[in-house]
Amino acid sequence: MVIFMSNHITYAFLLSTIAGLSTVLGSIIIFLKNSNPHKTINAALSFAAAVMITISITDLIPEAMDQLKQTYQITPCIFLLLISINIGIIISMLIDKYLPEQQTSIKNKRLYRIGIISMLAIILHNIPEGMATFITSSTNITLGISLTLAIACHNIPEGISISIPIYYSTHSKRKAISYTFLSGLSELLGAILAYLFLSPFINNIIMGTLFAIIAGIMLHIACYELLPTAKKYNESKTTIIFFLIGVGFMLLNHIIL
Repeated sequence: MVIFMSNHITYAFLLSTIAGLSTVLGSIIIFLKNSNPHKTINAALSFAAAVMITISITDLIPEAMDQLKQTYQITPCIFLLLISINIGIIISMLIDKYLPEQQTSIKNKRLYRIGIISMLAIILHNIPEGMATFITSSTNITLGISLTLAIACHNIPEGISISIPIYYSTHSKRKAISYTFLSGLSELLGAILAYLFLSPFINNIIMGTLFAIIAGIMLHIACYELLPTAKKYNESKTTIIFFLIGVGFMLLNHIIL
């Protein structure tokens, strides 16, 4: 059971909100002048795929392992980790299969679908992330601020993975920003859930399993949705360059923060 320090509650909610809404900063890119939309889409999807893969490998999976190791020995940890990752992949496959068809007024339905799937994945990612930010900040405000900065830095490229597909499939800045804003608010939702309902039930096993499931979802989206769609724009050099930039950005984020 988590014990919250009442004098830190307000700051914990504030930091969780800041961390989440930093996702909206990724939407700034849609306001830049662009003479080659196809190249921009290719670059954004490649960058977003790299971010999701890197977050999964260097952040979510190690964090899941650390959480599980506090309860289990190494062999059960690996077993539960692999099962959870595969559950995440299956969930992502089911979302892709059963997500309703888009309205006919949208020309690039594939791109719009990617934006929606990315939004759903990031919402699922942000809820436990919001819980972690809130719990950390409510018990140790200094550590909470550091965690908020780290999360904000990797939420910005996550915003790109939503806003670019939504904008270039609908040509609506309002929709792109709204969907990105919605995904950011889910971090606050995670904080509220942790405060009101889940604190007595949150433990290392649940958090570790959640992080591994989310890693599976993100890996599937990156490898099955983002990269294949990016390749369709026949910009192989751009794909490689921005994929490497995405990996480098996230690794630098880890080193600095």
